[in-house]
Amino acid sequence: MTPVNLREKLRLFADHWNPRIVGELNGQHVKLVKIKGEFVWHAHEHEDELFLVLDGSFRMHFRDRIVDLREGEFLIVPKGVEHRPAAEHEAAILLFEPAAIHHTGGTETPLTIHNCERI
Repeated sequence: MTPVNLREKLRLFADHWNPRIVGELNGQHVKLVKIKGEFVWHAHEHEDELFLVLDGSFRMHFRDRIVDLREGEFLIVPKGVEHRPAAEHEAAILLFEPAAIHHTGGTETPLTIHNCERI
């Protein structure tokens, strides 16, 4: 039971779209990721995802709308909903999602990370 300082953890990496695991509970991972640009369209058939904006802002694209998210706001994307995060400028996001989730859904792309690093 050691506190996790999110600012310190965010200073440990600079790359985008590469989530790092910073905690685990009840089969869920708590991850940090920096994003910039557009991610890939994808969906998670069996898992919900929570996106909490720690720094900056980003847009979550859905097929029928776009949701703007700013620092201090979060959004839960329900399982099965196709989505694509995008950020004009770098943003830092905390993700809360099942440990077994594949971060690009069933889509294999150059951005796909198969094993998230623990920091």
